[in-house]
Amino acid sequence: MIKLDPKVPDGPLAEKWNKYKSSQDLVNPANKRKLDIIIVGTGLAGASAAASLGEMGFKVKVFGIHESPRRAHSIAAQGGINAAKNYPNDGDSIYRLFYDTVKGGDYRSREANVYRLAEVSNNIIDQCVAQGVPFAREYGGMLANRSFGGALVSRTFYARGQTGQQLLLGAYSAFMKEINRGNVTFYPKREMLDLVMIDGKARGIITRELNTGKIERHSAHAVVIATGGYGNVFFLSTNAMNSNGSAVWQCYKRGAAFANPCFTQIHPTCIPVHGEYQSKLTLMSESLRNDGRIWVPKKKEDAQRIQKGELKPTEIPEEDRDYYLERRYPAFGNLVPRDVASRAAKERCDAGYGVGNTGLAVYLDFADAIKRLGKSVIEARYGNLFQMYEKIVDDNPYETPMMIYPAVHYTMGGTWVDYELQTTIPGLFATGEANFSDHGANRLGASALMQGLSDGYFVLPYTLQNYLADQINVPRFSTDLPEFDTVEKDVKSRIDKIMNVKGDKTVDTFHRRLGHVMWDYVGMGRNEEGIRKALSEIKEIKEDFWKNVRIPGHPEDVNLELEKALRVADYLELGELMALDALDRKESCGGHFREEYQTPEGEALRNDKDYTFVSVWEYKGDGEAPALHKEPLNFEFIEVKQRSYK
Repeated sequence: MIKLDPKVPDGPLAEKWNKYKSSQDLVNPANKRKLDIIIVGTGLAGASAAASLGEMGFKVKVFGIHESPRRAHSIAAQGGINAAKNYPNDGDSIYRLFYDTVKGGDYRSREANVYRLAEVSNNIIDQCVAQGVPFAREYGGMLANRSFGGALVSRTFYARGQTGQQLLLGAYSAFMKEINRGNVTFYPKREMLDLVMIDGKARGIITRELNTGKIERHSAHAVVIATGGYGNVFFLSTNAMNSNGSAVWQCYKRGAAFANPCFTQIHPTCIPVHGEYQSKLTLMSESLRNDGRIWVPKKKEDAQRIQKGELKPTEIPEEDRDYYLERRYPAFGNLVPRDVASRAAKERCDAGYGVGNTGLAVYLDFADAIKRLGKSVIEARYGNLFQMYEKIVDDNPYETPMMIYPAVHYTMGGTWVDYELQTTIPGLFATGEANFSDHGANRLGASALMQGLSDGYFVLPYTLQNYLADQINVPRFSTDLPEFDTVEKDVKSRIDKIMNVKGDKTVDTFHRRLGHVMWDYVGMGRNEEGIRKALSEIKEIKEDFWKNVRIPGHPEDVNLELEKALRVADYLELGELMALDALDRKESCGGHFREEYQTPEGEALRNDKDYTFVSVWEYKGDGEAPALHKEPLNFEFIEVKQRSYK
């Protein structure tokens, strides 16, 4: 039976984090050298944590599935990172960033964690500037800001459309400095396959070396999971194909509770699906909504002619265009939060006004902005994004409106953590997208990079040290202990089982089937009938997988199909939990939209009386129903009310 203790400090909201830091336990420099920390993942959350903890003097072992930390998926983030610097002097503050984040998450996040995130956001910008991150600047040299969805201020710092890449290079440089100093050891091409616990505490991991297939054991005094989200359960998503949820899933099966699994973010600004054999989708940054206007034809016959290729968007006069976000949400217009913009696009397409040859697209048009600002300004702001779009779609977005449609992008659910980022397993911590903590039911744009770097640079160095303070007399663990033997046998047994199926269907066959089911029934719109159908179909896919999947080659070698198969086996189980969570939460909030629960205007209708809690699921064993626990969300410092962006 798990115990949920959020460990939120007492006192006023603005004083909680300072109170925690002033009363935490510390480890002196000589003792830090005696303590080992494992970090799994080398994206922004993992790299920043490794750099920070290494600089403090801890001995850090970092594991990544790529040959270089620079290939972590954080590199793909485009539009920016939020901070409450208020450089434009437009009314921003730490409290306003906190409020916008809680409201954007539809009041389904923990107040204290979100306020801390807003509080340390300004430190992130200072840290990154000191590292040489080339943020965009105004003519006079000040850092530039732009707007993102869900806010009426400009608080997003950016480096053209390459913000994630530049931030990752900054964290990577700090990370590599600690490798050079000898405090950090990097293990490339390793995938974590299981967690090792000794006396109820996380003390190590089992990995597979992806070039040789060698199963390895690694021990430490604490383990940090920083492996990102699980959006690839849907097969088609904006995530890299290597991004996966297997590390958090194996921790769940060892006792780390999983929170809000059904909270999935659909990003409204993606290049539409163009073929059945596509393996991933491409994001077009939310920053484009600063200057681009979203529309569909007002006349259904115009939309039908566009779908048949008989009419071009540039041939539709202004009076026959429906700028539906500006019409429905005049206060925020094209900068409504992602869940709102995504559902609005789906509604127009479902009603028959979609464009493109499938009818599943809307236009993102820059004609007004080019006329107002000039092509050179738009090119300076978004040039690399326009270039990427043209390479993929073979259409010039300076002359023809972009076509976009919502796609799976981010998962707000993840491993449950307390205020210290510690899971329900002592000594196991989760950071960044791998945990559930900051975004509630919907993440505001430009907040993912903020959370990853906040956790790694400014939160974990305090909270993990507090945990390790009483571990200084615990000697380093031998990997010859029986606990390592047992878990390694479990891993090898799982590999043998999947290799010995010897069926006649590829791994991708099952992954695509699962993706279709998840998108159709647990995607943008959900209802009880559809979710129950999803649970039934996932069960059938799982049974078929374990009878008919075929994995060529050998496990003692490079074997990409084996890697994929192990992940898809986890996705099949995780997809079930996502559907169970969606079925249980009888309300609409943020990215979780139950069609039975909506306002007359088609907006999400929360049930605050019955569902103001975090859904926390406990694994009970293979074939057993997971147990649901509830962490109440108490809002002391913010008024909970129906979201409105009108």
